[in-house]
This record gives sequence, C-alpha cells and structure tokens, in this order.
Amino acid sequence: MGIKLSKKIMSKLGKTNAEFGLIEEGDKILVGLSGGKDSLTLVHALKEQQRRAPFKFEFVAVTVTYGMGEDYSNLIAHCKEQEIPHVLKETETYELAKEKIRKNSSFCSFFSRMRRGYLYTAAKELECNKVALGHHLDDAAESFFMNFIYNGQLRSLAPKYTAENGLVVIRPLIQMRERQLRAFVVENGIEAIGDEACPAMRFDVKMPYARANTKDMLEKMEKEHPQLFTSLNAAFKNISIDSFFLSEKEEEKVGV
Repeated sequence: MGIKLSKKIMSKLGKTNAEFGLIEEGDKILVGLSGGKDSLTLVHALKEQQRRAPFKFEFVAVTVTYGMGEDYSNLIAHCKEQEIPHVLKETETYELAKEKIRKNSSFCSFFSRMRRGYLYTAAKELECNKVALGHHLDDAAESFFMNFIYNGQLRSLAPKYTAENGLVVIRPLIQMRERQLRAFVVENGIEAIGDEACPAMRFDVKMPYARANTKDMLEKMEKEHPQLFTSLNAAFKNISIDSFFLSEKEEEKVGV
C-alpha cells in the first residue's frame, strides 16, 4: 500500500527541521512508535524526509509495551510492509504500576516517565544519538495552559533539548496541528491504536481531567479566535522575559 503524505505536512516538517536543526547529517534516531496517529505520522514523515533530504540519517521505530498483553501484530505487520525498521521493547510496567500507584492517584506521569526511560535505554542499546517524539502543536498548547493554570509555570514542550543522559530529544511535528495527523491516518486507511491501549482503562484511578478540560477550553477559544494556535506558536518563540522581571522603575525607563 502506497502511503501519501500531504504537501503541508512535509513542508512544515522541513521548515521546523531547518528552524531548530532537529535532524542532521549522520544522525541515528530512535522514534517512539506507540501506534497512535501522531507517532505513525512521524515515522512515515521521517521515512519520506529520509528519501528527500540532501543528507543521510537513519532511524528505527521502537514500541514500548506495558506488559498488559497488548496486541501489536497489526503495527508490526504495517512496519514490515512499509519497510520501517521496528523494535518491540517488552516491559512489565503494568505490574510495577500496581505496586507503585496508589488508589485514586494520578497515573499518567508514572507511565510517561517509565515509557521515556525505556526509550532512552533502547536508544543507548541501539546506538542512537537522538530520540524523536510525536508531540504536535495542540500538545504544546495544552501543556502550556496546564502548567500555567495548575502548576503556576510558564512552560511548554521544547522542539529540541538535551536530556541528562546526553541524548538529544526532538519533536519534528511540534508546529503541526493534531487534525493534520488525524487526517493522514484516515486518508491512508492506516489502523491507528487509540485509547484502548491506555493503561488507565484497567486502573481504578483518577482520570486525567486537567488535559481534557484544557483541550475543551482551547477548542472554545479557537472558535472565538481562529488564529489562536498560530499566535501561540509564534508566542512560544517570542517570549519577552524582561516583562516578567523588570521593576517598576525599569519599566518606566523603557516606556512601559
């Protein structure tokens, strides 16, 4: 089956890569492949970028299991059919979570932290120097407002950063909208994994209401302000740090 990527996705990928220097000559990149729409778009976009780019880089998709008896047969078959290098990393995170997560406590951060750790370990084992994650602009906006409202922080998702272990983490889709990625899997008839693979479905724990509420809030805001996400994307790269720290006298000097 031939996979078609829209011109918008590849154009945005190229511009984001050029702007932040995400993928470079000689890179070997581990791509976190959950099998959801975001990571599926990412792995196919990187494959196409590999074909188009004037420099050489390698990538390998890695899927971390939770030890819940998940069925990744369709994902494995898809990667094989599309000639995408793919590794399944088996873990016992689900069993470990039963011991570590208290009843009615938050679980998302635990599974996210464990999954990231396994990806980092796999990257070292596979001699990768970078880890690519499938976060998009909607994720960045939600993270910003969640940190702002619930944690009192002005913080979002970086397009590129270096982890403590020396691995460079990149987010090639960070300037794309979620709806673009959803359209990609639908238009290509790709079977994406959804919430059925979420460990939360098997736990008696507090659901992640904060993200759902934030998503709803942003949806309402965008209806009133159609350019919201365009402005947010620009704002993430245009932070006026002085405005948060200038004293009253200093503000007067600069004419605030």
